[in-house]
Parts: sequence; C-alpha cells; structure tokens
Amino acid sequence: MNEQIIKDAKEYIESLLVDESTGHDVDHIYRVYRTSLEIAKDYPNSNLFYISLAALLHDVDDSKIFKTTNNENARKFLANRVNKEDEESIIQIINEISFSKNKDKTPTSLEAMIVQDADRLDAIGAVGVARAFAYGGNQNRPLSKSIEHFHDKLLLIKDKLNTEAAKRIGEERHQFLLDFLEEYKKETRD
Repeated sequence: MNEQIIKDAKEYIESLLVDESTGHDVDHIYRVYRTSLEIAKDYPNSNLFYISLAALLHDVDDSKIFKTTNNENARKFLANRVNKEDEESIIQIINEISFSKNKDKTPTSLEAMIVQDADRLDAIGAVGVARAFAYGGNQNRPLSKSIEHFHDKLLLIKDKLNTEAAKRIGEERHQFLLDFLEEYKKETRD
C-alpha cells in the first residue's frame, strides 16, 4: 500500500472538510477509515489500498456538503496518483456506500461492503446519536424531526450490514439506539 498517497488523502480531506458541521466531518472520515481497516482484518484477501482510499474519500462529493458531479473531488485527488483502473474501482466503491442511494442494493465488491458497513456503523451507537442531532441542528430541524430519522434510517441499519464483523459491532450499537429512544420517550412524555 502506498503510504504517501494515504497521507496525501488525509491532508486533502482535512482541507476540504475543515469547517464541516453536519456530522460528515474529518472525525467521521477517520472513524470510517479506522473501522474499515478493522473489519478488513477478517477479510485478508480484501484490497486495503482500495478500502483505505474509498473510506478516506467517501464524503468528498457528498451532495449534503458539495455541489459536484461525477465524483469531481475524489477524481481530482486520484488523478496522477493511481492508474485509471484503480481510480474507477475506488470510485465504484465510493458510489456504493451511500445509504439513501443504495438502500436495497448489495455492493458489488467485498471492499465496497466493508467501507459501506464502516460508514453505516458510524451512523448508529453513541456517535450516531450525536451525528443525527448535529445534522438536524445544521438543517434547523426540531428534535422531533431528528427522532423521526431514527425510525426512517438508523434503526434499519443493523439489518442492512454486509459483513459478519460489522454485524457483531452493529448489535451493540443498535441496542444503544433503542435504549436512547426509550429514555428520550420517558423524558418527553407530557
């Protein structure tokens, strides 16, 4: 794996996401990156270079943050750093990660499954709760709308994970969501 390209990718995302406040910030990217590598340990035949770059670049063209087309920011970074075949493979992984765009589709590669799982895991558990309210606040949503997001998306994630490694992590994080919602319901009863 080319460590310099990984280092450059980290610097690139830090420059692009410096003021990000929707929960798709640099910390989110690094959590997805670390979780991807952790899941990949269970899959020694997976391509760690693809996983690393896809995890690091997966939100650099997210429509909630950027007004780009055709993975413009990711392609800008990958150009002249990787060959065209590697670029297209990494872009395909990135395009298969989004929950809303790929809700009922299974990723076409093990690498995409791993990075998708890592991204989805970051949407549940304690960090997922914090991110849901960070995004809601950024969008001027009342708390009740953020709670709806739990039912529309977050509670569905556990059953949409691809890898056994992610499913193990997802069980505990899913339970945290249920416990949080129960406590929220208790505290907001009229």
